[in-house]
Amino acid sequence: MTLQEIYHSFEEKDKAAELGGGEKAIEKQKNAGKQTARERIDMLLDENTFVEIDKFVFHECHDYGMQNKRIAGDGVVTGYGKIEGRLVYVYAYDFTVYGGSLSRTNANKIVKVQKLAMKNGAPVIALNDSGGARIQEGVMALSGYSDIFYQNIKASGVVPQISAILGPCAGGACYSPALTDFIFMVKEKSYMFVTGPDVVKTVTHEELTKEELGGANTHASKSGVAHFVGEDEEETLMMIRELLSFLPSNNMEDPPIVPTQDSIHRESPDLQTLIPDDPNIPYDMKKLIEEVVDEHYFFEIMSQFAQNIVVGFARLGGRSVGIVANQPAYLAGVLDIDASDKAARFIRFCDCFDIPIITFEDVPGFLPGRDQEHNGIIRHGAKIVFAYVEATIPKITLITRKAYGGAYIVMSSKESGADVNLAYPNAEIAVMGAAGAVNVLYRSSNEEERQKALNEYNELFSNPYRAAEKGYVDEIILPKDTRYKLIQALEMTANKTETNPPKKHGNMPL
Repeated sequence: MTLQEIYHSFEEKDKAAELGGGEKAIEKQKNAGKQTARERIDMLLDENTFVEIDKFVFHECHDYGMQNKRIAGDGVVTGYGKIEGRLVYVYAYDFTVYGGSLSRTNANKIVKVQKLAMKNGAPVIALNDSGGARIQEGVMALSGYSDIFYQNIKASGVVPQISAILGPCAGGACYSPALTDFIFMVKEKSYMFVTGPDVVKTVTHEELTKEELGGANTHASKSGVAHFVGEDEEETLMMIRELLSFLPSNNMEDPPIVPTQDSIHRESPDLQTLIPDDPNIPYDMKKLIEEVVDEHYFFEIMSQFAQNIVVGFARLGGRSVGIVANQPAYLAGVLDIDASDKAARFIRFCDCFDIPIITFEDVPGFLPGRDQEHNGIIRHGAKIVFAYVEATIPKITLITRKAYGGAYIVMSSKESGADVNLAYPNAEIAVMGAAGAVNVLYRSSNEEERQKALNEYNELFSNPYRAAEKGYVDEIILPKDTRYKLIQALEMTANKTETNPPKKHGNMPL
């Protein structure tokens, strides 16, 4: 063959490989309202930056006639590219090839990308659309999943790991996304479950659709498995790009700084009246957050799950910060099992990647009740204080109103390691609210004595001054000055150095 013939032969093979399962399979994928693996990658990454690796790899299965059904690339597209000019690694299951099923070969391709990401300190993004393990390969496919999980765990806290569920993700395949930092799903197009509707019906006699059992809404609002839900694939992939803008590429780098025209000295007069005079009337904590952060932009995470606590990313003075906030507008902002899990995992993620945490506190306590106690609120609630104490990043807390009892302690109090503790003049820091305390202390007294005790308790504890006297609150501030005070605290703690005692790892109450 001449050199030109060799080049032409390569081009033909290259085009064939990019067709995956072929035109008919691609058409079927499109008819299902889904993009192909390569289209998804092109949509996610900066234009013309994707470099595909292992495009010509074939599976090595010889059972069930599989030796006669070999397709270049074998069901997963792997490689690297850039998002906003920063290196990322990506792999996308190709549903047009054997339903995106995982073969030993596919696993090898994925593990190669995972190892490259660790070596070069860059995020890994998985685009899932797979029927699970390739049945024809048996244990070889299962061993492939094991290797992927192994790399997920080794990479945890080293590089950000993000999973997008863009179709089915069932059985053991669910555990790789579950081991990553964030999971994105698409409304009415993606689903995750360990056992599908047919198995559930056989075992428990429950009849459930895929959507009811493991759809995006289910995992976003009930299980807490999904962190984000997009209306379609494009929105979902754009949200991944947005998330990465707040994160460093690895645990040795700082998050990117984004210049802002929003003055650090900007006051917020509206905050002076946001919190009601009556401490029992709710308000929306997200309005406070959005008022003080750069460009009023707050990137919320898990917005539909455990809505009594709010977590997400924002910027203050151009720097990325993690936000943890009680939400008085939902269940009065109490802490319960789900809220505890949600907050603790987010705190630990921020600590992994040196993202400072701002805590906005307005918490009346832990949610009482038999279900909470029987399901382990003690164990789950302990996760928050464990996460805060273990975190060595800058930690800044602002008490906006209530800070009662054990909930005060776990929400990044001075005693649990916060670097800067601020409070509004109306803050109440006490074992419990005035009415509850008087009911305990003066249960046998008459109404006049109880009212007198109520007034005394309010004077003593329904303000931040006792805590400020003891140094548990560093500064009492006006609401309108919140933005600048938080930025000052961030600047002061920017070079914070703290290490935990030498140990293999702690034993978090999981």
